[in-house]
Amino acid sequence: MSQHRNEYQEEEQPLDPAVELVRRRMLRLQIISALIMIVSLMAVFGAVLYKVFAEAPDEQAAATSSGAIVPADAPRALTATLPRGFQIADISYGNGQALIYGQKENGEQTFYLFDLNSGRMAADVEIRFD
Repeated sequence: MSQHRNEYQEEEQPLDPAVELVRRRMLRLQIISALIMIVSLMAVFGAVLYKVFAEAPDEQAAATSSGAIVPADAPRALTATLPRGFQIADISYGNGQALIYGQKENGEQTFYLFDLNSGRMAADVEIRFD
């Protein structure tokens, strides 16, 4: 019985101040690392759930992301009619429209804006210098 009391008394004795300081720091580090681990796991689970439940873009949305509507069964065949003698200097594409820059037969510089969604010329702009 006396041996049991000695063990109990040893457990209740106050720790040395340096050891108590180390114990507090270790406890604080354990709490901080546990919180970091919990936040990290929540971030991973959130990313997995986002990927699983995010709407997959359908084919129509993927095709229209470039601006032009492309049917799923076949490519579109469009014709941009330009005047006779028109010499193309440059063509650029963006937002579902093609910009065709060049020179007419009479020497006037002009550009045509061809809308791929509607399949028609959207603008005919002549460039004049004063």
